[in-house]
Amino acid sequence: MNRKTLVLPAVAGLLAPVLAACGGSDSGSGGGDAIVVGTTDRFTASKEAPAPLDPAYAYDVGTWNILRQTVQTLMTLPKGDGDPVPEAAESCGFTDSGNERYACRLRPGLKFANGDPITAADVKYSIDRAIAINADTGVAGLLSTVDTVETQGDREVIFHLKTADATFPYKLSTPVAGIVDPKDYPKNKLREGFEVDGSGPYTLKAEVKNGEMVDAVFTKNPHYKGTFKLNNNKVELRSFPSTDAMGAALDKGDIDLMTRTMSPEQIRKLSLSDDGKVDLVEMPGLEIRYLGFDTDAPVVKSKAVRQAIAQIVDRSALVSKVYGSQAEPLYSMVPATVTGHSNSFFNKYGDPSTAKAKALLTRAGIATPVKLTLHYTTDHYGPATRKEFEVLKQQLDASGLFDVTLKGTPWGTFNTAERKGEYAVYGMGWFPDFPDADNYIAPFLDKDNTLNSPYANSTIRNNLIPASRREADRLAAAKSLTEIQDIVADDVPLLPLWQGKQYVAARDDITGTAYALNSTATLQLWELGRGTSN
Repeated sequence: MNRKTLVLPAVAGLLAPVLAACGGSDSGSGGGDAIVVGTTDRFTASKEAPAPLDPAYAYDVGTWNILRQTVQTLMTLPKGDGDPVPEAAESCGFTDSGNERYACRLRPGLKFANGDPITAADVKYSIDRAIAINADTGVAGLLSTVDTVETQGDREVIFHLKTADATFPYKLSTPVAGIVDPKDYPKNKLREGFEVDGSGPYTLKAEVKNGEMVDAVFTKNPHYKGTFKLNNNKVELRSFPSTDAMGAALDKGDIDLMTRTMSPEQIRKLSLSDDGKVDLVEMPGLEIRYLGFDTDAPVVKSKAVRQAIAQIVDRSALVSKVYGSQAEPLYSMVPATVTGHSNSFFNKYGDPSTAKAKALLTRAGIATPVKLTLHYTTDHYGPATRKEFEVLKQQLDASGLFDVTLKGTPWGTFNTAERKGEYAVYGMGWFPDFPDADNYIAPFLDKDNTLNSPYANSTIRNNLIPASRREADRLAAAKSLTEIQDIVADDVPLLPLWQGKQYVAARDDITGTAYALNSTATLQLWELGRGTSN
């Protein structure tokens, strides 16, 4: 029987944590053939980005989903979401009242997949290495509050922070804080290629063609000790060039499950199907899409131009035409379901208005129509991205105030060009590193941000972000977070567009699909198994 399963939101701070069962090398119950999972994520190594799977470099949802299966972190998000819980650690916690000293004790008997023992020195090495390399992806920014890392014996690690950071336990659950073996990862150099070695639930064998990983086989790590209970012995992650190719493979039975990124048409078709072969699972998501601006680029350097775009864009029409019920309009970089959200853009601009946009440009002495190019990636966020930008172009052009050109570029080139400042206006998506408002603010607005954005607001960086991080009670951080969102709505270095849901489609004998993804779009392959019915 085909059915549409809805998993209710379990956003951090809203529900109590649901702890994953403590597992180990003997916890897998699955057997037989590998469960094959399809994705349209592309994994490429190039001259510009030769080390896509190094934890000190990787910073996108696709590569992180590889690392989360293979590289262990001190903390992790529990099965049902909620506050982070120990993973490689036996226990962790702040040891001072100011949230500036964080101590962890490792589980006894931890080993890398090759059998080498893991000590506190390996944890220190891994964190220090990521900070020292400071890759241009901006991922080291997640560790920006770390001052020094201290070890006491083989199992005690103490993090001394520069400033209070109540979100630090979340950051220790991200792959940049993954524990790596000094034998495999040079101290001051990225590890090139597609090899990954760690102490996570799986080991990785990659099939590479022409500098691209097309297939990743995850096999249960016999030395794994952590919180995850493995329901299978092997999972294969297969990369497809298009959603159509991925969907066809599911129909033929070549793959067992497909995930990001399915097209809106595929999702609608599967939700209405009753052929009994494939189940569609709908889950709450914290993915957002937004426009970014190079605030130093001449065409959008004037705040009035960026404000006029914000005044014209009709989010409701955009979502309705492109995504239907699969997304919702978003009026802040912080999603509506995350503690600290404020509808700052709606509060400032209200409903779309060409007249108000024209008044903004006139007062600033901006001649119209303003000619600009909207850049988007053709192969990273799904096939609907092109249609989304065509609708944005139509809205801006219809105002008579803008003359828009569209340009689509593959992700491998697009991502590098954006960070080099080659685009004045560009479309991006964000899958959070962890489900806290800070992670929708600091990665874009703090120094060494992931966009390499020239926009710098001293009040946000020096006062409001630190103030929000001092609050262990995230509700108490709302005042600082709201001020940040209001400043962003006024300056418009970023323009939030929509917040999406997430989906998994699986053949009916695959179990565990309700937990195949968590709210941060993390693949939890260990949850998948085989059964007579899903």
